[in-house]
Amino acid sequence: MANTCNPADAPSTKPSISHIIFDMDGLLLDTEKFYTEVQEIILARYNKTFDWSLKAKMMGKKAIEAARVFVEETGIDALLSAEDFLVEREDMLQTMFPTSELMPGASRLIQHLHANGIPICVATGSHTRHFELKTQRHGELFSLMHHIVRGDDPEVKQGKPSPDIFLAAAKRFEGGPVDPKKILVFEDAPSGVLAAKNAGMSAIMVPDPRLDSSYHETADQVLSSLMDFNPSEWGLPPFDKPPT
Repeated sequence: MANTCNPADAPSTKPSISHIIFDMDGLLLDTEKFYTEVQEIILARYNKTFDWSLKAKMMGKKAIEAARVFVEETGIDALLSAEDFLVEREDMLQTMFPTSELMPGASRLIQHLHANGIPICVATGSHTRHFELKTQRHGELFSLMHHIVRGDDPEVKQGKPSPDIFLAAAKRFEGGPVDPKKILVFEDAPSGVLAAKNAGMSAIMVPDPRLDSSYHETADQVLSSLMDFNPSEWGLPPFDKPPT
């Protein structure tokens, strides 16, 4: 699945891109595994299992929205409220987040775009406290972003798949708002890809291989890794060297 092509992938049909928006969890940082682990622990107490169809519905959403999906879809909402679920998982996540690692190709791509003067930013459903824990080992890389929009930003009224967060991000670029047709969004979550498309932007999906391929259809391009991205296909400066 190095590069799943469809008619939209033909170079002649791709818009010329001037600005990039990155999701964070599961795309730049390998943090989705922490949520999975904690949710499996909690569900085991109720003799239930956590699967990827549920994971797909939760990914990319604001914490409280994802929590409601979790308790309702698993049928434990009479035993555990969404709010209590968030409290319960918080202690475990607080110890895990500072160990977050970068996803393959994230550093290479961010540094390449920044070095070539392409405006880049992050739009993440994570709220500020979690964002700071997750990025504390990667401050230098995240400092290359023009700006960062988080899930608790007052302008983000609704989480993904609402376009709020990406529209807010587009407004904050220098000279913004930027024309959505000139923005390329990188996402790993189905709700994030939908949010980008709802904002009128192009979307590249870099999904977890365990995610059902039916979720790939909305994306303009699907890659197995950020290492597989070819900037020149989108009118962006090419890499100087192949990935190592």
